[in-house]
Amino acid sequence: MSSFRSAMATSSFFFPLLLLFLTVSDLFVQTRGLNFGINYGQIANNLPSPSRVAVLIKSLNVSRIKLYDADPNVLSAFSNSDVEFIIGLGSENLQNMRDPSKAQSWIQQHVQPYISQTKITCITVGNEVFSYNDTQLSANLLPAMQSVYNALVTLGLAQQVTVTTAHSFSILATSFPPSSGAFRQDLIPYIQPLLNFHAQIKSPFLINAYPFFAYKDNPNQISLNYVLFQPNSGSTDPMTNLHYDNMLFAQIDAVYAAIKALGHTDVEVRISETGWPSKGDPDEVGATPQNAEIYNSNLLKRIEQKQGTPAKPSVPINIYFFALFNENMKTGPISERNYGLYYPDGNPVYNIGLEGYLPEMVIESRSNVSIHT
Repeated sequence: MSSFRSAMATSSFFFPLLLLFLTVSDLFVQTRGLNFGINYGQIANNLPSPSRVAVLIKSLNVSRIKLYDADPNVLSAFSNSDVEFIIGLGSENLQNMRDPSKAQSWIQQHVQPYISQTKITCITVGNEVFSYNDTQLSANLLPAMQSVYNALVTLGLAQQVTVTTAHSFSILATSFPPSSGAFRQDLIPYIQPLLNFHAQIKSPFLINAYPFFAYKDNPNQISLNYVLFQPNSGSTDPMTNLHYDNMLFAQIDAVYAAIKALGHTDVEVRISETGWPSKGDPDEVGATPQNAEIYNSNLLKRIEQKQGTPAKPSVPINIYFFALFNENMKTGPISERNYGLYYPDGNPVYNIGLEGYLPEMVIESRSNVSIHT
């Protein structure tokens, strides 16, 4: 590892002098300027400060970040950067967001103070709402999205900020072959008007897609090379004769097919989460650093090549990797805490061709220097 130091002057000699030690990961840059996003989750008690993360993100040349909230510390830390933000409005707020005055108040508190300096481009209203199997929550989703959008219109922000929500891939009842993709019947009464709204305001349909889950559940039937973008014989959709050499692209086209079955060809599908865990429970087959490195590095290459799916070859895939850091306070299986590209100390979990710098905060006074680790 190598490091270098840059000093920041203070208003007085007697005040502490802040220095930045930039820790450079021993990785070779292959992906400068690529248009990909990263999910920045914060369910952990050992993460670096947002100001330090902003340096890391800049060094990675990441152009887009997705948050699960609207953390003011993060939004402030990225002032005057070129990073575009998706911010989140939690599912627990859906009932309140149906109220136009509460939706407008939320925008005034969480968007307006930051948008002149930080590029907030999208708000996700709820996350994987249909996964709760809560009919009241599901019924609140679209009205909440409409209320938030109307608040943006009222405040003159609708041209800068769009509104959407992110779904689990489990909203599909059928996903193979991709052309037969279909939503669960019980969700269609909610998804049909949702798609109409997406088409009306021209916002994307977000899906969290993890080929890892399919492989973990069926490792004897599903080819590891197929889910990791490695050379393989692939599969051919008998209805379209389109050939698929990886599962993620098949999943994307299955969502497009499901949307088309409900009468829409005017809504873009984007992947709001995808990734591979570097560690898992004994029954989480395939959760290794090697497989995580292969999955994410191969996907980065597809993004670099501006590839589209077989059904949408002229539409480059739009991906947000999950996630920036391992998050030690997430519940569930071990894999949930091990999706990060980086450890909280700024070291890479594995090498996918990114170079990153995470500054260490150093306080220097007249008599001594202390390093905060």
